[in-house]
This record gives sequence, C-alpha cells and structure tokens, in this order.
Amino acid sequence: MRHICFVSLFPEYFEAAMGCSIMGRAVARGVLDYSVVQIRDFSLDRHRRVDDAPYGGGAGLVMKPEPMVAAIESARSRCQGGRVVLMTPQGAVFSQQHARRLSRETEALILVCGHYEGVDERVSGYVDEEMTIGDYVLTGGELAALVVGDAVCRLWPGVLGNEASAVEESFSEGWLEYPQYTRPACFRGEAVPSVLLGGHHGEVARWRRCQSIERTRERRPELFEQLLPTLSLQERVWTGLEPAPPKVRRRHGNHGVSSSDGQKTPDREK
Repeated sequence: MRHICFVSLFPEYFEAAMGCSIMGRAVARGVLDYSVVQIRDFSLDRHRRVDDAPYGGGAGLVMKPEPMVAAIESARSRCQGGRVVLMTPQGAVFSQQHARRLSRETEALILVCGHYEGVDERVSGYVDEEMTIGDYVLTGGELAALVVGDAVCRLWPGVLGNEASAVEESFSEGWLEYPQYTRPACFRGEAVPSVLLGGHHGEVARWRRCQSIERTRERRPELFEQLLPTLSLQERVWTGLEPAPPKVRRRHGNHGVSSSDGQKTPDREK
C-alpha cells in the first residue's frame, strides 16, 4: 500500500481533501493510506509554540527548527524509505515531470508544510528536496502539499479507476490535452466535431493529436517551442507546420518507367 504523510500545523486541511473524490475512494479500497504529523506535538514550549522572531530583525515569525525536525523524523519512522519534500517558495517549481519521478522513486511521500514568515534554514538539511507550486505567496504550505500529493498519488498503481487516464491527460507527454466532448451531440447550436462521431479510431487519434499540438501552440507558446523538436514529420504536416512532401508520380509502360522528373528508367527483363 502506498502512503502519503503530511507534516503540518493544520491536520484539518487533509482530513477533508483525502476523504473525498479519487483519493477518498483509493483510501477506502485500501490502495492508498495517509497520515498527518502535527508539528505542535513536538514543541519544547509549554505553550506549544513552534515559531519565534527572526534573528536580525524583520517582520513576521519563523518556524523553529526543533519541532520541525522532530516532526520530520517522526514521519520518517512511520514511512520507512519515504521521500521528504519541503514546500517552500525557494524550491524547484513542481511539474508533471516531478510528479512522475516521485511516483516512481518512492512508495511513501512525506510533504512538509511551512507557515508564518518561513522555516528556519537549518531544517533544509533534514529533507530530500524542496518544491514550490508557483511564483506566488500562500498563507502556508498546506495547499501546495495537497497539489503535489494529489498529482503524485494519482500516478501510483490502483489509485485511478482507469490507468489510461493518467497517460492521456494534459502534460502526460508535455502537450496540453485535446478538447473533450460528451452527450448531447449538439448543445445550444454548438455541435461535437463530426470526426468524433464517425467511429474511425485512426481518424479520431489523428484529430486528437493535432488538437493537442494546436492547443499547446495557442495557449502555451513557450511550452510549444520546447516540444516542437519532438514532433515527427507527419505531425508537422498534419498541423500545417510544414508542407507535405511532393508525391513521386510514376508511369509504367513498355518503354520504361517515367518518374516525376521526366527521366526514364530501363524496362525490367521479361
């Protein structure tokens, strides 16, 4: 069974999120388990304080290293071999590639949530890596940890009802996902593309691939430029990025074979 552990000051964030939808069903089926380590339980202060004023002055409070490190060590003891990720604005920007790597590297993921003005720098020596979900400021690391946890968990075997779903989604191969449609076939005058109604699987696959490429070009041009070298010649032609190669026209007869350049080749011996 795969396990995800959240190290946090606010366990209630995770009780709701991990109890519903896909994650909740995976927990109910016994495919996934989760736990929360309360950082305050490791406070050395009789008032259970976990923060203090920063050395050197400045606004806000900084999370103390003693309770943070003790909580991380407790999580490691629960999740033997689990990979510890600290959610912090100074970390690497999380992506689908990170999610795939983490899903392969570990069967237990430990996500540490900072709060207040930040975390004592010495805590970084007790984690395996640091991550952020974007260049903006949140009140704490809980929401970021849920994003990372959700993205990784759904790639673990058995969590999704249909394993193919994880392969065909946006960013699974770097490209944005193609447009999706369901019933009714026409809604307020807007019809489903006819190719999806024809039952020709090859044509559907080609349409979806072209739409995925075009959508990425329109909505994420910087991503499109990165992925452009991975396109095959056929895909470039499909999407109009390159003209179709000229067709070679051959004429067979008694006086040889004429190619499109007008040159003749000798007849075969009969």
